[in-house]
Amino acid sequence: MDEQVPRQITLGLRLRNVDVLTVQEDHRAGLDDPSVLVRAGELQRVLFTRDDDFFAIANAYLESGQAFSGIVYSHQQLASIGDCIRDLEFIANACDIADFVNHVEFLPL
Repeated sequence: MDEQVPRQITLGLRLRNVDVLTVQEDHRAGLDDPSVLVRAGELQRVLFTRDDDFFAIANAYLESGQAFSGIVYSHQQLASIGDCIRDLEFIANACDIADFVNHVEFLPL
């Protein structure tokens, strides 16, 4: 989970037994966005964010041929907390990290 993801999303996923790690729990609070994406790759995790700055970062990675582990993005006004929990739970149960390499998925599904 990116740093500014609402805590309710993290808690809702955990109540559904989805393995979630926040930037804060990984002791990376305040890390710049490119470093957050690199860290997600190191941990072999898909990054969930509501920060549209990650589009430019993902594009730069693709243009340079550098792989990233994947991003799931939700605009703050287009998907409710409940939508995010439901869709992220579905993704966690139905997909593998390999499905997301160099890919940005948009919520709601």
